[in-house]
Amino acid sequence: MRNSLAGSRKGDSKSAKYYQDNPEAKKKKDAYNTEYHSTTERKKYRATLQALNRKNGTHGNKDEMDVAHVSKTKTKSQAQSKNRADKKSQFFQ
Repeated sequence: MRNSLAGSRKGDSKSAKYYQDNPEAKKKKDAYNTEYHSTTERKKYRATLQALNRKNGTHGNKDEMDVAHVSKTKTKSQAQSKNRADKKSQFFQ
């Protein structure tokens, strides 16, 4: 099921504009992301967060909240936009 909140507008960042103007680079990036996110480690990571979203009652109710990693073992509820913009989370991915 597709997230109805996702993909509602084009990005305004430099990288988003770059990929809009360079479809070959976007294709290469998408191929890499497909490979990376299909690994067992990534699937386990997503499954853990999804289970916590369901447990917290935030899955599918369009409240725009996500479970975010605060550390490798601790999580908290956070606005989707803040969670996905948080560069610290790159450490945990």
